[in-house]
Amino acid sequence: MSHSTVELTILMPCLNEARTLGNCIRQAQDFLQREHIAGEVLVADNGSSDGSQALAWGLGARVINVAERGYGSALRAGIDAANGRFVIMGDSDESYDFGRLKPFVQALRAGHDLVVGNRFKGGIRAGAMPPLHRYVGNPVLSFLGRRFFGGPLHDFHCGLRGFKRDRMLALGLITPGMEFASEMIVKSLQAQLRVIEVPTVLSKDGRDRPPHLNTWRDGWRHLRYLLLYSPRWLFLYPGLLLCLAGILQLAFANAATPGAAHWPVGIHTQLFAAAAMVLGYQTVLFALGTVLARSCANLDVPHPREKAALRVAMGPWLVISGVLATLAGLSLCVGLTWQWGRAGFGALDPEVAMRQIIPGVALLLMGTQSVLAAVFFAALRSAFDSGHVPRRTSVRAAEWRPDTA
Repeated sequence: MSHSTVELTILMPCLNEARTLGNCIRQAQDFLQREHIAGEVLVADNGSSDGSQALAWGLGARVINVAERGYGSALRAGIDAANGRFVIMGDSDESYDFGRLKPFVQALRAGHDLVVGNRFKGGIRAGAMPPLHRYVGNPVLSFLGRRFFGGPLHDFHCGLRGFKRDRMLALGLITPGMEFASEMIVKSLQAQLRVIEVPTVLSKDGRDRPPHLNTWRDGWRHLRYLLLYSPRWLFLYPGLLLCLAGILQLAFANAATPGAAHWPVGIHTQLFAAAAMVLGYQTVLFALGTVLARSCANLDVPHPREKAALRVAMGPWLVISGVLATLAGLSLCVGLTWQWGRAGFGALDPEVAMRQIIPGVALLLMGTQSVLAAVFFAALRSAFDSGHVPRRTSVRAAEWRPDTA
């Protein structure tokens, strides 16, 4: 069938799912026939060794071999190979009922670009989701996703979802692993696509082996992805606020006379203020590096408010400000050392000496951080520009038939 004759592709990623794959394919085929939908079932096989490919082909499904391992790789190849205008993807382990896809199709026909299942509204059957995932992992990651990126979704990681194929291809999805589920939603929200969720039921999978999902490894990959795409609110703004608070406190403490102000201005307070300056500035540099890394790897188009950060990371300002801050800090430290030498290297008044050395060391640290960050950012850009760090491209896949096995 061609793209012009297929409305819906039901896509199933597969890695050694012979035990459950047949039932999933039959459910999907029955659904297409019952609803009179011109469609196909496509299995994106990721290197099965249990005969899953032959089983799927024998039942009339299209099968493609995906060389690059990973959940995201299999789905990216499947989306690219799909003939349908709409695609509904779901795991081939019997955790989802492919005979109950009507709400997804209705939402897509109504004009929505991405339709995500909500297992918490539809129902989670006994043994279908570990308690840690159900009560901690999914709620926390979904909450962070809504806070960072907006949108109506309360189940960021439901594996059953439908979308317009051309919309997903236009997003340039690239992640190879389980974090693909987060990437699809984040980029859809950033592109202001029409996103909706519908209730769906999660059943206990029919596997006779442990699932491919690893709680801690894949949970961290999802969280890491969310953090990578939310540097403004998570790192840049908090870092700037912390750094500014430290600078103001340090300036006030040095300008005020001890005992004359009702606000703490002692050297201990100055030490904490200096630490806030350095820590806040480190956080800002991390945010700049995050935006630059995404831009260099062509992961997405930076948010308009991130473009200023990108100019700072790529321009000369880090080196210039770093050199000036380093010289200022060095002059304060050298000045104190000179005074100490003139006093015969004897005891100094701690209150007087620390008021000079604390801002000096803080400026020295921040200045050297700026210079080193500028060098690292330049090396990062050079590595991508020279091709030593490859930008991810489309996934290679080939149609599978018995005579190609």
